[in-house]
Amino acid sequence: MHKQNYILKTSNLSIGYASKKEKTVIASSINIQLEKGKLIALVGKNGIGKSTFLKTITQIIPPVEGTIFLDEKLLSQYDGKALAQKLSLVLTEQLPPSNLTIYEIVALGRQPYTNWLGTITEEDQKHIENAINLTGIETYQHKKHYEVSDGQLQKALIARALAQDTSIIILDEPTTHLDLVHKVTVLKLLQKLTHETGKTILYSTHDVDLAIQLCDEIIVFSENKVVQDQPCNLIADGTFANLFQNENIVFDATIGKFKIV
Repeated sequence: MHKQNYILKTSNLSIGYASKKEKTVIASSINIQLEKGKLIALVGKNGIGKSTFLKTITQIIPPVEGTIFLDEKLLSQYDGKALAQKLSLVLTEQLPPSNLTIYEIVALGRQPYTNWLGTITEEDQKHIENAINLTGIETYQHKKHYEVSDGQLQKALIARALAQDTSIIILDEPTTHLDLVHKVTVLKLLQKLTHETGKTILYSTHDVDLAIQLCDEIIVFSENKVVQDQPCNLIADGTFANLFQNENIVFDATIGKFKIV
């Protein structure tokens, strides 16, 4: 039987929040496929449902309706440990106070595989060192996490996800607190990782211009629909031109960027 090339797929997915009394649907009819070895951005204006979507496909909250398949198996059939061996998540939240070194943060990625004592095996060691080398953080791996810059810490968190050795890595706004140089550095790193490791990487972002230049595909959340395609096709069909309904911002399809008017 031919194996599908996607790692994650949604079918008629509705996302939102459900209580015993009512359902609040934020977005519906979401049909997306995340293919192996691709860098995919998730864009849309604030409050449109991007974070809710990420929480739903990572099992933090249940879907309101529809189905999610991860590696051809229903997401709801995975327990916590099995899911952590398939999918890793990088959040933008501040790390809790601790004296952890960068190396120790990366090593936490091996938790789904270690025994109850958390003993690091030779196999774990290989994954940790490989993740450190792939992300280029060798020079500061022994520093405390509070001794490095935001950009360096973001790379360490990506390395932790790599050490987890999952088929898919999902990042919630990984470039939010970074300057332009560090934003580009992190996104170029993500692009390199998809090509070198074959992993699927999905990240949410407000930097649409950078996503257009660097991503294989983009998922666009708007009021009426959710679309997924290559950046060139989304430019051609006017998707970006309709993304922000504001007289001060226009999308210039000839250069593939937003302009202030």
